[in-house]
Parts: sequence; C-alpha cells; structure tokens
Amino acid sequence: MNAAPADQIRLLEVQGLDVRLQQLAHKRKSLPEHAEIESLTKDHTQLRDLLVAAQTEESDTAREQTKAEQDVDQVRQRATRDQQRLDSGAATSPKDLENLQREITSLAKRQGDLEDIVLEVMERRESAQERVVELTERVGAVQGKVDDATARREAAFEGIDNEVATVTKEREVIAGTIPADLLKLYDKLREQQGGIGAAKLYQRTCQGCRQELAITDINEIRAAAPDMVVRCENCRRILVRTSESGL
Repeated sequence: MNAAPADQIRLLEVQGLDVRLQQLAHKRKSLPEHAEIESLTKDHTQLRDLLVAAQTEESDTAREQTKAEQDVDQVRQRATRDQQRLDSGAATSPKDLENLQREITSLAKRQGDLEDIVLEVMERRESAQERVVELTERVGAVQGKVDDATARREAAFEGIDNEVATVTKEREVIAGTIPADLLKLYDKLREQQGGIGAAKLYQRTCQGCRQELAITDINEIRAAAPDMVVRCENCRRILVRTSESGL
C-alpha cells in the first residue's frame, strides 16, 4: 500500500486523537464519584431498611399501647361499678359483700398489673420513636451526600462529554483527508492492537511496541519509497517515518 508521507503523518494525528478518546472513556468510567455513590447508596439502603423496621416497631407498640390502655380502662370501669354497688348497700347478704370485696381487690391488682404493662409499652414506643427520629436524620444526611456526589459526577460527565465531542469532530476532519484504504487498514489494526494502529518510528524504535527494529528491517525501511506504507515486523502496526526516525 502506498500513501503520501503527509497522509501518513496525519494518520499519527488521528492516532493521537483516538488515544485521547480512549483516555476520556476510561476517565468517564473510572471517576471516583462512581465508587462514592455506590458506597453511599449501599449505606442509604441499609439505613432505610433500619428506618422502616423502627417505624414498624413504633406503629406496633402504638397499637399495643392503645390495647393495653383500653384493658386498663375496662378494669377501672368495672372496679368503679363494683365500688358503687358496695357503697350503695345493694349487696346485703354477707356472702355477696364478701364476693364483691374480693372482686374489687382482684380488680385493683389486675389494674396495677395492666398499668405496669402500659408503662413498659410506652417506654418501648418512646425508644422506637427516638430511633425513628435518629434514623430519619441519618437517611437524610446520606441522601444529601448521594445528591452531592451525583451532581459532581454529572458535572464531570458534562466536561468529559464536551471534550469528547470536540476531539471526535477534530478526528472526523483530519480522518476525512486521509485515503480511505489507509484509514481502513489503520482502523483494523487499531482494533486488533489494543487501540494503537499506527506508531511513529523514533530512533529506530517502534513507538507502538517499544521495541528497536533489527538492522535488516531498518535497511529495508530506509530503502523503501517515501510513499510506501511500512509495518513494524514485531507488532505489525503501521510505522510512520519522520525526521526523527534515525534512518
């Protein structure tokens, strides 16, 4: 394949722009905000789960407290009725009086036990409420950090994407001046060789594979016509000759 030396030099410009595009793609993929957001999102999910559990506990204890208070009220009302009956003299026989007094004593004990239960439930509910408040604040704080990291990542994306657009446009302009067959070979080699399809021959060393060429290869390149497209014998990339090639 033959191509004007100027076209081969421009191929190095395209290669440089392709390398820059690779670097930008890697930069976009490896922004520190990615790991930061992932870690914060994990923390946020865990805290949300804890918050839901605390809210559920608070709701359960609220119902438990209501039930316990209703039980206390029922016992208190019954004890009040029995006391009123006792005070009114409605029970006249000694046996009725004894049974009524025994029931009032039993209800008083039952009421005390139920009131203890209410206090215990109220303590648990208060603890759950405090936990809900604490976790709500923590969830909000972590969400704020997620939002901040996301905003920083989006800003970085915008900067990178703008540069990608600029470099891509520049590549299109330069690539448009290069013969189609040469550009096709370059793109094929770039895909096969990890993103590097053309390299400068500098001081008898291929800048693609960083290996110095054998003297026989150098002599062949030296004897080749200026418009001949030469390849590195080691990595098979296109070698572009310049005044710094050491020929």
